[in-house]
Amino acid sequence: MKISVFGLGYVGLANALLLGQHEAVMAYDIVDDKIEMLQEKRSPLVDADIIDFLTHDKSQVEFTTDFEKAVMHGDYLLIATPTDYDDVHNFFDTSSIESVIEKALNIRPDARFIIKSTVPVGYVQGLKVTYQTDNIIFSPEFLREGKALYDNLYPSRIIIGEDSQRGQEIGEMFKRGALRQDVPVLLTHSTEAEAIKLFSNTYLGLRVAYFNELDTYAEVKGLDTQQIIAGVGLDPRIGNHYNNPSFGYGGYCLPKDTKQLKANYSDVPENLISAIVASNTTRKDFVAEQILARQPKTVGIYRLTMKTNSDNFRHSSIQGIMKRLKAKGVEVIIYEPTLNEKTFFNSRVVVDLSDFKIASDVIVANRMDSELVDVLEKIYTRDLFHDN
Repeated sequence: MKISVFGLGYVGLANALLLGQHEAVMAYDIVDDKIEMLQEKRSPLVDADIIDFLTHDKSQVEFTTDFEKAVMHGDYLLIATPTDYDDVHNFFDTSSIESVIEKALNIRPDARFIIKSTVPVGYVQGLKVTYQTDNIIFSPEFLREGKALYDNLYPSRIIIGEDSQRGQEIGEMFKRGALRQDVPVLLTHSTEAEAIKLFSNTYLGLRVAYFNELDTYAEVKGLDTQQIIAGVGLDPRIGNHYNNPSFGYGGYCLPKDTKQLKANYSDVPENLISAIVASNTTRKDFVAEQILARQPKTVGIYRLTMKTNSDNFRHSSIQGIMKRLKAKGVEVIIYEPTLNEKTFFNSRVVVDLSDFKIASDVIVANRMDSELVDVLEKIYTRDLFHDN
């Protein structure tokens, strides 16, 4: 099958490389430098499997900046462009998706689309009416930062938002690229598929919030968080996973998806969904207060990234902590090896780790690292299990 992929962030690039094992894939992006890197088999993202696939030619993908060429290539046009959450309108900004669809339909009226970008519940049904076509299918992704290709190769499930022969064909296509043999494939309707995505991520947000609030309680009461979590996790219904405290859920997906689901509840009774969103703000407030209680003049932020072995710090929770500290007049400095700027978020970036350690009264680390063991007395972290 011929597939064209539009948008080469984590989702798009992971899907392109997954499908490029067996399908004829052409991948498009508007950023010339990114395409040039990919053509040279260099990854613009920190993801071990993506780097491995590119450098060892495990997938055959043609990378291009020629939009029309990409449109004409694919039996299906897979859209993986960013859909940032708009806090003003309480909705995803889906304009990047619509731009691809409109321009593609002008070139090729019979074009068929697979949307991988996260969208509001009911979005695809509206698109079909707007553009007078049934050739739009939603298939949610369930990927982790730094593990995007791995999670495509070993997916927990494949969801296709169309219960039809072509829906089955698309499901088999994704399954063909997977290395896991027993992947469950669910064919459903587009609106249910959209809901699956938002409810899945909101449950993950709930789990993060739960263990963070457990940790807040233990810290205030002087209890051992690690022992409490270990005991709670021995119940097989709860399990000993996804339970490591943090500064709040962050990253590109969970904050926007939980807010979008809450917006979708505007005419539906609820308490829990709003609480999940509010809990994340409360956690950041608490963490900032704990740091401020040490009365530091200068706080060092060790890594902006959410997770170990990642270069992605879009909407990372630690940025919320920085905002709160700066509002109280504390100087904030940053150690982030992936940054080339001298300043970020109006804070000085320190490139030398030794200088960073000396200049910081308190070092804040969402995730610990062995290179901080010599300054443990300065560290504030809630990373108990050293697990992302």
